[in-house]
Amino acid sequence: MPPTSTGTFQPLRHRTGSIRERLHAYTKSTLGAGGSYNEAVALPSGESCAAWVAVHAIDFYNDVSTIWAVMSSDPYLNSFRPGEGFPSGVEYRWSDEPGDAVSVSAPIYIEKVLAWIAEQINDQSKFPDDDNEAEALRVFQTPQFAALCGQIFRRLFRVYGIIYSSFFGTLEALDMAPHLNTGFKHFMFFCTEFGLLPEREIEPLEVLVKPIRKKYYAAKQGATVPGR
Repeated sequence: MPPTSTGTFQPLRHRTGSIRERLHAYTKSTLGAGGSYNEAVALPSGESCAAWVAVHAIDFYNDVSTIWAVMSSDPYLNSFRPGEGFPSGVEYRWSDEPGDAVSVSAPIYIEKVLAWIAEQINDQSKFPDDDNEAEALRVFQTPQFAALCGQIFRRLFRVYGIIYSSFFGTLEALDMAPHLNTGFKHFMFFCTEFGLLPEREIEPLEVLVKPIRKKYYAAKQGATVPGR
């Protein structure tokens, strides 16, 4: 079964006046004003940590989806068989319902992850985006929401892993590698700041993750790291 994306992508928006829109704007203004990634990922004073994570789940989804849409219509993606295209030593399987996961190709896995995340975010009972800030915060602060966000971030990390492992050369040819690298650095700084990724998930991409986390910790300590 080939990937189903048409190569177009409409980013998920934050409703004007909502807590999601306010926190999204804070991140944009911090980076736009020349702030560091450490400053951009740090929880703003007086804001909800759960809401901060929720907003970034959406923003990182948008970023990864934009990258994937650029290359998702490439016929090369159809050449992968089930179990192929994953980082060395791992295979990410998919299950639409609780139960036995099935073997799929890496491009199919990415399509399914992005469709699943979009479905969660578009569900107002899970990711509220209205003027009732108190109700949104109530949802964001539940254990169920914390578990959902944890799953979203783990799956987004896996998508990054697949892209770096199997499609980095394609993105280089499309002049998209700098965008990928910048987005992944921001993603890893955020995940490190809030402890969102288990170490077992990180192991397949340790060679990429280790220098990024080194820069994160050095910056937290006020050190100067080349390439910041």
